[in-house]
Amino acid sequence: MGRIFNAVVDYLTEDDWKYTVLDGESTLMLSFRGKSGSWQCFGRADEEKQCFSFYSVLPPNATEEKRAVVAEFINRANYGLIVGNFEMDYRDGQVRYKTSIDIEGGELTPKMIENIVYANLMTMDDYFPGFMEVMYGAKEPAAVIEEIETRCGYEHTADDEEDEQEGFATDTGTD
Repeated sequence: MGRIFNAVVDYLTEDDWKYTVLDGESTLMLSFRGKSGSWQCFGRADEEKQCFSFYSVLPPNATEEKRAVVAEFINRANYGLIVGNFEMDYRDGQVRYKTSIDIEGGELTPKMIENIVYANLMTMDDYFPGFMEVMYGAKEPAAVIEEIETRCGYEHTADDEEDEQEGFATDTGTD
């Protein structure tokens, strides 16, 4: 394996994670149990592109009937996230959270790996209950996102108002 993959394996081993390396790939799998649920994760080292990506995969796939509402939830959740993003495969409804780092010209440190992995896990844990409400309940995505952001202390609305006051609002040129 390569330098990036070895750095990730060293970090996970040192931090006492249980993981499985997929044969012939620079990918490893692990499980995580957060406050809100349990899910599978995988990390992928791309030595050629000099990057490392870490994914948390939501256990249930979104049903075909729920994909549009889940997509709205994802879009609302992604707005304002600094590190990473949620994504959904419309073919099968798989939802995952991805964090990644480009290390071209640099060295992947244990702290960088920790930041990418834990930002991923904590964000999935924060939004996990919201996905369940949207997939299995009748709440609107906007209401669920507002509850999550209030509970977790996210302040996207305040930031948006500050941007408008500082002149960063988008001007469409129409009245």
